Amino acid sequence: MVQLEKSTELKILEAAKQEFIERGFDGARMQKIAERAGINKALLHYYFRSKENLFKGIFREAFGEFIPKIMATFQSNLPFEEKLKSAINSYIDLFIKNPHLPVFVINEMHRNPSLIPEIILSEGAKPEILLHALAEELKQMKVKHITPVHLIVNILSMCIFPFAASPIITGVLFMNDKIAYQQFIQERKQVVFDFIMNSLKSK
Repeated sequence: MVQLEKSTELKILEAAKQEFIERGFDGARMQKIAERAGINKALLHYYFRSKENLFKGIFREAFGEFIPKIMATFQSNLPFEEKLKSAINSYIDLFIKNPHLPVFVINEMHRNPSLIPEIILSEGAKPEILLHALAEELKQMKVKHITPVHLIVNILSMCIFPFAASPIITGVLFMNDKIAYQQFIQERKQVVFDFIMNSLKSK
């Protein structure tokens, strides 16, 4: 019974993703989401009650494992290079698995600026711990030209932008060759890691 409920919930979330991608939050309709999921509207309301809860559910499904993993990585005793590589790989894998996220985030920042920070914090993100851990790493490496906040923003932007701009990158730089684009995304993991490490070593 529990497995069946989980399967239905995931089916609803997948249907909601497609509806939100195509129509945006304001244009999405619960009836259409129910139809996409192959269920009736009453059952949809039983699981999520509102469109807002559905939207939150999509983000929580994406960030549920990712955020605790990042927090655990930077609180571990691994060498900094391994922590950084793990974080970059996790960020990019998150967007490979959930390519809709950058568009959702950009749209939602305009519609409801407080929602995404609320979800990220509720899923276990503790920025003060992460910033302190990075500050200690930078101190040990004797890096003085960048702060933990700038480092995080650099990593995030270098990982997210290829997904947010995928239509341009695929259509212009790869002439709509989706296989080449996917290869580029995989290569991006090492490229971002090397770029960040080289920037930290430069005086």
